[in-house]
Amino acid sequence: MNRDPNLVRNIGISAHIDSGKTTLTERILFYTKRIHAIHDVRGKDGVGATMDFMELERERGITITSAATYCEWKDHEINIIDTPGHVDFTIEVERALRVLDGAILVLCSVGGVQSQSITVDRQMNRYKVPRIAFINKCDRSGANPFRVIDQLREKLNHNAIAMQVPIGLENDLEGVVDLVIMKGFVFEGANGEIITEVPIPDNLKDEVDRRREILIDAASMFSDELMEEALEGNIKEETLKAAIRKGTLNREMTPVFMGSAYKNKAVQLLLDGVMEFLPNPSEVENIGLDLDNNEAPVVMLNDPDKPLVALAFKLDEGRFGQLTYIRTYQGTLNKGDTIVNSRTGKKVKIGRVVRMHSDQMEDVDSIPSGYIGALFGVDCASGDTFTSQDVRYAMTSMHIPEPVISLAIVPKDSAAQVNMSKALNRFTKEDPTFRTFVNHETSETIISGMGELHLEVYTERMKREYNVELTVGQPQVAYRETITQRGNFNYTHKKQSGGAGQYGRVAGYMEPTTEADFIFDNQVVGGSIPTEYISSCEKGFKLSMDKGPLCGFPVNGVKVAINDGQSHAVDSSDMAFQAAARGAFKEGYNSAKPVILEPIMKVAVETPTEFQGTVMGTLNQRRGLILGSQDEGDMSVIEAEVPLSDMFGYSTVLRSGTQGKAQFTMEFSQYRQVPKNVADEIIKKAEEERKKKGH
Repeated sequence: MNRDPNLVRNIGISAHIDSGKTTLTERILFYTKRIHAIHDVRGKDGVGATMDFMELERERGITITSAATYCEWKDHEINIIDTPGHVDFTIEVERALRVLDGAILVLCSVGGVQSQSITVDRQMNRYKVPRIAFINKCDRSGANPFRVIDQLREKLNHNAIAMQVPIGLENDLEGVVDLVIMKGFVFEGANGEIITEVPIPDNLKDEVDRRREILIDAASMFSDELMEEALEGNIKEETLKAAIRKGTLNREMTPVFMGSAYKNKAVQLLLDGVMEFLPNPSEVENIGLDLDNNEAPVVMLNDPDKPLVALAFKLDEGRFGQLTYIRTYQGTLNKGDTIVNSRTGKKVKIGRVVRMHSDQMEDVDSIPSGYIGALFGVDCASGDTFTSQDVRYAMTSMHIPEPVISLAIVPKDSAAQVNMSKALNRFTKEDPTFRTFVNHETSETIISGMGELHLEVYTERMKREYNVELTVGQPQVAYRETITQRGNFNYTHKKQSGGAGQYGRVAGYMEPTTEADFIFDNQVVGGSIPTEYISSCEKGFKLSMDKGPLCGFPVNGVKVAINDGQSHAVDSSDMAFQAAARGAFKEGYNSAKPVILEPIMKVAVETPTEFQGTVMGTLNQRRGLILGSQDEGDMSVIEAEVPLSDMFGYSTVLRSGTQGKAQFTMEFSQYRQVPKNVADEIIKKAEEERKKKGH
């Protein structure tokens, strides 16, 4: 492990569902001699892919948690994280990208740039991750890698440049022509491990020359030397590679590789591309925040001798206790060290340091800067920063989306109750997008997450891993309330019942705002409300936002301004002004025309063209607003905005309407006002609930 940091690559593999991420990782592990046999994702041989180590993942043939592994290729060490494609597990992708230096964006040569590819790309941009693209499944009928390159340019604004031209396509895929060294390669043998150099086929020569021209033009933007060599007509391989690397690291160019992971074609050349064009840890600027110096930004130095800074980016409750995945940004994390959790200030002694290969581990003595490893038995939360005792830095936090869907779960008996709380404790620690709380009014346990599949996986895991028998209630949508016009208030709170009374008057107005969920504006002059009680008023208003007077949903987008009030020398207190603010909120809110907002989801349905009409019908029935559709070969992609409350059980309807051939993805888009007839129903339901509780 104590090797040259320039020979390390930390990469992630991410893409749309079913683009072949896990299959690609399996092949990479095979060619780097990390595993000795290849297994398929939907394990027909009963084994399943190495990186899908959860029983649920193997059954469903999907990736749920991101798995880490490492391997060696041509003296370079590669740390790989295989991430899920489903939007429900989007936090797994966020976490992985937060700690990676580079990424492979996998695209299907038939599906092209799909809805989830766009989400993943947005996440990569958020963390400024340089990437190379791999167009997989070039052996499928309808494969057209150059159409996918055009989509990368149009839909994602990438300067996508082909590094290869395929030799044959669909069933005839044999290999690729490398446009940098102008040689053809075919892949033979049972697992494509025999690479044979072949002359460029005659029928491809024109295409190859044309694509090479495009490559040189694009790369010469990043190198004057290459431009001169191109003019002289004598291009050196090293100059061309250096220019492509520079463009890739600046995120101004995306080299595109092609092949088929399943058919074992051209994966080795992709590995060469990772070595040549993706950054080593010292080429990426990582910024931390100095907690002792007002959170001033600090650049992390990839130096093993500097004070330690490491980020815990993922937790996993393994068979042996809590496993904390960690990425070191500076310094070295040694076994036996005492380090500090900069969030809690607690000191932690490191007992065991390991490196992960899917769910197997290997003990090591240290994790130098730029590496990814794992710690045992360290109590922390996802996203904590660990440092040496002489510095207090925090790595900037991750973007965590808000949950959009909730379920009520009820355990069968008290033994199940105990196990359930253990499970929930563990899952909320592991996954920041999974929330849980007890509704005190109904005393039900509520779990919230990113989608039906997300919650379904967790309830299934409770049954399997904790033997919890559950009954699951109706999914609840995270509705919100807001106001649509200005409302005034002038509320006096007074209570006199022997002894010290309570007195406070608060006057002002509230109005809708789009700038934030809650803005408090203090316009009081002349001390009509003493300064020490202003914060009490703000607190009272803020507390009122948690439960709107209309239906009891959280309130969004309200600006409250107070401009007058009154206090009493004896009877005014913090409590009195909080109560006055709560009363004032209610008074102003009811006169400000409150409405209910519902979460709207962006839905993308991929369906064979013949079912296009049927699918549009199913979306229209669900109050869907169709944004448009694109035909791609014999498939059609329909994009729509649909209220989440109408999307429950949609997968079943979609399957039965399209003979199981269509699939859809959805992600949260925005909150929008509920139509009157739906709002009336929600209000009626809320009133019934209140009456029930009243009895």
